[in-house]
Amino acid sequence: MIIKNQIRPGAYYDSVVLMQLQKGLLALDGVLDAGAVMATQANRELLEQSGLLTDEANKAGADDLVIVVKAKDESSATDALNQIDSLLSKRSAGIDQEFHPHSLEGAVKALPEAQWVLISAPGRFAANVAREALNLNRHVFLYSDNVSLADEVELKKIAQSKGLLVMGPDCGTAIINGVGLGFANRVRRGNIGLVGASGTGLQAITSHIHQLGGGVSQAIGTGGRDLKADVGAITAHQALEILGRDAATRVIVLVSKPPSPDVAAKLLSAARATGKPIVVDFIGYPPPARKLGSLNFATSLSEAAEIAMELLVISNWEFKRDHLPITNYYLRGLFSGGTLAYESLLALQATLSPIYSNSPIHESQKLDDPLKSKAHTILDLGEDDFTVGRLHPMMDNDLRLRRLKQEAADPEVGMILLDVVLGEGAHPDPASELAPAIAGIKKVKPSLEVIAIVIGTDDDPQNLNQQVDRLTESGVTVFRSVTDAVNHIAARFVNHPPSKYPQVSLDSFTQPFAAINVGVESFHASLISQGAKSVHVEWKPPAGGNEKMAAIVAKMKAKK
Repeated sequence: MIIKNQIRPGAYYDSVVLMQLQKGLLALDGVLDAGAVMATQANRELLEQSGLLTDEANKAGADDLVIVVKAKDESSATDALNQIDSLLSKRSAGIDQEFHPHSLEGAVKALPEAQWVLISAPGRFAANVAREALNLNRHVFLYSDNVSLADEVELKKIAQSKGLLVMGPDCGTAIINGVGLGFANRVRRGNIGLVGASGTGLQAITSHIHQLGGGVSQAIGTGGRDLKADVGAITAHQALEILGRDAATRVIVLVSKPPSPDVAAKLLSAARATGKPIVVDFIGYPPPARKLGSLNFATSLSEAAEIAMELLVISNWEFKRDHLPITNYYLRGLFSGGTLAYESLLALQATLSPIYSNSPIHESQKLDDPLKSKAHTILDLGEDDFTVGRLHPMMDNDLRLRRLKQEAADPEVGMILLDVVLGEGAHPDPASELAPAIAGIKKVKPSLEVIAIVIGTDDDPQNLNQQVDRLTESGVTVFRSVTDAVNHIAARFVNHPPSKYPQVSLDSFTQPFAAINVGVESFHASLISQGAKSVHVEWKPPAGGNEKMAAIVAKMKAKK
C-alpha cells in the first residue's frame, strides 16, 4: 500500500467538482482511498483523520489544491494521479457548454435581465462577491457559509439601503417566482408565502403544503443568523414587507429557530402589520398562545403547513380593527393576581417590546424600580414589594387606584390592563371603587383605553353581571379570560413604524426568473432545468487567492 499526492498551487475548483474528482479516482483500479480538497486547515485535519495527510500536503496553503491517493502499489497510485486532468475535464458533463464569463460584471452584460446573483464561493471570498453584486444592483442568494457576522450585517445594511435583498449567508433554500434556489423541492405555485431562517424547515413546510394540495407564492430564506440580536432580522423584515404587498400571497408562514425575545417581538409586530393571516413556528420555542390576533402559532413544521392551508380556505379574511391601532404608546398592566400577570406577560412578550415586570420571565425584563413603570410594564401588585403593611390588592383597591392615576397621567401610556378577581375573601364590590376612578380618568384622557379581565361566576357574592355592567358603563372593555384580552391587545398595538428604507421592487418576484451563478456549477444546471435563465461565472479567487495581492487589485479597481 502506498500514499501519493499532487499539490496544485492556486488552483481553485468548487466543492462539487472536487467531489466528482474524488469519486472518479476511487473508481480506478488499485485505488483504495482518495481525497481532493482545497488545503484549508479544516480540510487538512479531515485528511489526517482519514489517514491521507502527507507531510507535503500538510504544508500546502489554503488556496492550493491537494489531491491524495492511497493505492495498493506504486503503479496504481502513479496511474491515478496521471488521470487527474482527464477526470477534471469531465466535470461539466450534462451542463450547458456555452461560454461562461469570468467576472460578475461580464455575466451582467451577458444576461442583463438577471436580477439575482447566487453565490456559493468559499466563505472568505463570498462577502466580496456579494458586495460586487449589490454594487451592480442585484439581489443576492448567499449560499456560502463561514461568512463573518460583521460582513453579514454590513451586506444586509447595504442591501436594505438600496432596496435589495440578501438571503443568507448560509441560506440553503428559497423559492422565487416558482424557481427553487439551492436545496429546494419542486412545489406547485399557490397563495402561501414563507419566510424562513431554516432551510430544511422551509423544505419540510413547502413540501407538506404541496402534499396537502396547496401551493407556494414565494419562499424567502434569510440565513440562520438573521434573527439573532446582532443582525436584527433585517432580511426577515424585508421579506414580510414584500409578502405583505404581494397580491398572490394570502397567508404567510414564518419559520425559524428561536429568535431573541426583542427580535421576535418586533418581527411579530411587523408580521401583524402585513394585514394577512400569519403562521409562526419558532422551532423549539413554547408558543405564548395558540392565537394572538392574526398570529397563529404552530408547534411543528407539519402543523405550520396544515394551519396555513386551513387559513387559506377562509382567507377572504381582511385585516380589520374596530378602532385605529395604538401606535407609539405603551401598555401598563396592574394585576392583583400573580398568575394572571404571569400569563399575560408570557403572551404579550411575543408582540410587545420592550416589556418589563416586577415578576419577569427573563432577567432582561426585570423592572429596575417597581414604583416606576417604563415602556410596556406588567405589574403584579400582590408581590412583597407592595404588600408589606397593607392588605392584598384582591381585598384592597387603594394601591391599585393610586397606581392607576399615576399610569394614566403618563403621556406615553395608551392602554391600561386590569384584572378584577371575584369570589370568597375578595373585595365585596371592586367595581364600586374602580369604575368611578376610571370614568374620571377617561373624562380627562378620553383616548386612554382601559381593559379589564373579570374572573368569577354567577354565584359569587359580588354579583358578576353587576360588576361587568358597572365597569362597562365607566368605559372599560371587559373580557372573561387572559386569552381574549391578550388577543384584543395584540390586534390593537402595532408598534411597527414604516421603514425608512426603499421598498424591494415586486418586479423581482413577478418577472420570469433569471440569475447569475457564482460558485457551485450544479446550481446553474438546476436553474436551467427549471426553465429559468442563468449564466454561470467561471469564478476563481482574485489574485490566485493571495489576500494581500487581492487587496491591492481591489484598491486599483476602486480608483478607476
